[in-house]
Amino acid sequence: MPNGPRLLLENVCYHIITRGNQRQLVFKDLKDYQEYLDRLRKYKKKYDFLLYGYCLMPNHVHMVGEITPASNLSAFMRALLRSYTAYFNRKYKKEGHLWQGRFKSKIIIKDRYLFDCINYIEANPIKANMVNNIHEYKWSSYSERVLGETGKERIVNDLTMRDEGTVS
Repeated sequence: MPNGPRLLLENVCYHIITRGNQRQLVFKDLKDYQEYLDRLRKYKKKYDFLLYGYCLMPNHVHMVGEITPASNLSAFMRALLRSYTAYFNRKYKKEGHLWQGRFKSKIIIKDRYLFDCINYIEANPIKANMVNNIHEYKWSSYSERVLGETGKERIVNDLTMRDEGTVS
């Protein structure tokens, strides 16, 4: 049975999850993580997607973001995942699906839950016993969002501007 259409609302935040097919690793080395972030930066800009938080885990990805009137979540995710899959399959001489089905997206009803969700996804590496402190994990938005560190160009949008209707 085919999947039904997604309910996508503008100016609403979503918790987005995508997993490796059969929970396989989607990031095998540091370059893979960096490639995904470079593509995330590129496609969020191209599709005008507002990204407030993310966490790249070895076999899945969490993101928290918002759809604007000019953005299309499905097109953004399709471009991002296809691009990364092509890179991954070329690098590891594989064919076929990297990701398990469609991405999952859950509406974040109230703004106060937005911060809870971002904190939850950024704490994933601690729950998985990968690090002891959240600031030790390089592949989440925590260091950029909270500590102000950026490797290259900023990836996450500034949440403090959200209430004013202009998110940078």
